[in-house]
Amino acid sequence: MKAKTISATDKPAGGGLRNSSVYPWIVVGLLWVVALLNYMDRQMLSTMREAMAVDISALEDKILFGKIMAAFMWIYGLMSPLSGIVADRVNRKWLIVVSLIVWSAVTLMMGYASTYEQIYWLRAAMGVSEALYIPAALSLIADYFTGKQLSLAIGIHMTGLYMGQAVGGFGAFVAEHISWQSTFHWFGMVGIAYGVVLVAFLHEKRRYSVETPAEVRERAPLGEVLRNNGRAIAASLGMLFTCAAFYAILFFFATSSIPGWATKNWLPTLFANNLGIEMKWAGPIATITIALASFIGVMAGGPLADRWSRRNLRGRIYISAIGLGMMVPALVLMGYGSSLAAAISAGLIFGLGYGMFDSNNMPILCQFVPSRSRGTAYGIMNMSGLFIGALATDVLGRLAANDMMGLGFACMAGAVALALTVQLTVLRPTTLNKE
Repeated sequence: MKAKTISATDKPAGGGLRNSSVYPWIVVGLLWVVALLNYMDRQMLSTMREAMAVDISALEDKILFGKIMAAFMWIYGLMSPLSGIVADRVNRKWLIVVSLIVWSAVTLMMGYASTYEQIYWLRAAMGVSEALYIPAALSLIADYFTGKQLSLAIGIHMTGLYMGQAVGGFGAFVAEHISWQSTFHWFGMVGIAYGVVLVAFLHEKRRYSVETPAEVRERAPLGEVLRNNGRAIAASLGMLFTCAAFYAILFFFATSSIPGWATKNWLPTLFANNLGIEMKWAGPIATITIALASFIGVMAGGPLADRWSRRNLRGRIYISAIGLGMMVPALVLMGYGSSLAAAISAGLIFGLGYGMFDSNNMPILCQFVPSRSRGTAYGIMNMSGLFIGALATDVLGRLAANDMMGLGFACMAGAVALALTVQLTVLRPTTLNKE
């Protein structure tokens, strides 16, 4: 019996909204909420450290707290390539749903933790579940938007991450009013409930054929299926690691992840120290300024990149490079600024540049990597970004213990300048969407 496949030309059963021209934007909207929950749940811990330390004294030690934050990133990084490989080969709707429900359950359980070890292992478990989301979500959006509006669609999705970061910045404020335990409980329950919404309204779409597990079992013995999958994975990895452009993308993505993670994990602490203010105010200042500016960067940079790329195939690369260029002086100002005006200015400039950069990573990848390997490619990119980000988080924790975190932020500017040089020198695309 011939196996049924899902392809780009198939119309899903049920018709109606799923086949309409507006449905791709509904997908972006549905995933926007998941992105918000993704970053909100991970960001809350960085701003609620002081409130939690009242009950869990080990969290008062900044080095130990840095190890908790780094544990998430190491696990997330280790899982990312596997998550990308899985996303290229299974129904991404269910991968996203399972990921959301699991990390939301972990968030809920954080509210019951009473020891440092429990927080550490729950944070590590969150790294496993959250790693499943990004490669699946971005490759799904890329299959709904194949060219003209891809940067805008990816950018809008990324604003969900920024909004989650901003909302997570209020963790200390909320914890002060309802307790840190209740904060974790409520946000965890919201995520689990939203998983039910995704089950009803989110649908898969592939640019290439995919068989269901039952059809695969019917078609071939398990041993043959495993061998075929192994060869397919090896071919995909071989294609990526013989592509010079992928190495360049991997380098500038990983290098730019250093300040990306540093601002998420340590900027509230840096602002609290430099400005001499309480964490419940430093958290929102650090997260809201970057999130607001990133939103503007995405909404401006996405359409500009889409428009520029129709006239010049390097248009998306140029917009991304402008964003990287803005991040360089912002990082220096973050490190050495000692006034509220300097802190806000640094956050706004950094966020604007990061939004322009972030909205074009997957669209640039699509110019060099075909659809069937994009989840794998982005998973590898995530791994590289997380590993170097974890190292930076650990180093910044040690610098914070010696009141030298500002120097660490300023040094990141040099790394970003190098990434910008590699990006402009190496990447020369020949198409908007490689198939």
